[in-house]
Amino acid sequence: MPVDKKLLTILVCPVCKGDLKYDRDAEELICHADHLAFPVRDDIPIMLENEARRTDSTEVS
Repeated sequence: MPVDKKLLTILVCPVCKGDLKYDRDAEELICHADHLAFPVRDDIPIMLENEARRTDSTEVS
């Protein structure tokens, strides 16, 4: 079961409160402003800064 679409509309980056983009293939929620990717595990977004990985500016948006 994929991440609930309603949930995706209300989630924001916990660092900057900006928009997130859901990357279904990588199972991540990406904040382009902070260059962070928050993992989605078992269809649950892990919205902790220390669990996020840094993204590269060359990654596709």
